Amino acid sequence: MASAELAQKLQRRLQLEESGTAAEGEEVAKGEEVVSGGEGERSYLTASADAELSAKLCRRQDINEGAAQPRRAAVFNPYTEFKEFSRRQIKDMERMFRLYDSGRDGYIDLMELKLMMEKLGAPQTHLGLKNMIKEVDEDFDGKLSFREFLLIFHKAAAGELEEDSGLLTLAKLSEIDVSIEGVKGAKNFFEAKVQALSSASKFEAEIKAEQDERKREEEERKHRRAAFRELKSAFTQ
Repeated sequence: MASAELAQKLQRRLQLEESGTAAEGEEVAKGEEVVSGGEGERSYLTASADAELSAKLCRRQDINEGAAQPRRAAVFNPYTEFKEFSRRQIKDMERMFRLYDSGRDGYIDLMELKLMMEKLGAPQTHLGLKNMIKEVDEDFDGKLSFREFLLIFHKAAAGELEEDSGLLTLAKLSEIDVSIEGVKGAKNFFEAKVQALSSASKFEAEIKAEQDERKREEEERKHRRAAFRELKSAFTQ
């Protein structure tokens, strides 16, 4: 996507330089102002394109060289951004994230992801690990922030991950309740969770009923023993 955008801007810049004037009424990509004829406007647009292209090319070079700094959102609230998950689920995901963030820097890098997949019993190749990160790496820094980590489970719940994706394997094998049935679609995902909760409640109810039954039987035995002792003492007096 970024490469295509850069190519489009470079092509536009060349067209501006070759034509010598900008055509009136031409729409500029992504909401830029309409360009009219005139040397001053053409120079301004060319200078702006130069600065933007230079910044993007420098950013891309930093990413390729591994020197790019992560771009952090000013405010990130997982509870409002990922409303499909409960607070308990997000807490579980955060706990898992911190468990494998051995560097305590707020990111899971390539080696930490490698260890995670090994612990989950699904080791990946070096290329496979890089592809896993790339699939949710929004800022191209080569590692996973907590928000990008949450995106894994968001995509799994919405059925947006391929069956052979390492991220889908991660979501399936984690202890977080994104069930295998649920990763095929958000609707099935939540239905599966409701069913799992219902099954758990039914199981707990059965256990409680068995416990109550044992208590009742024990009380009856105590009453029978007490009645037998009273009867025995009446005959021995």
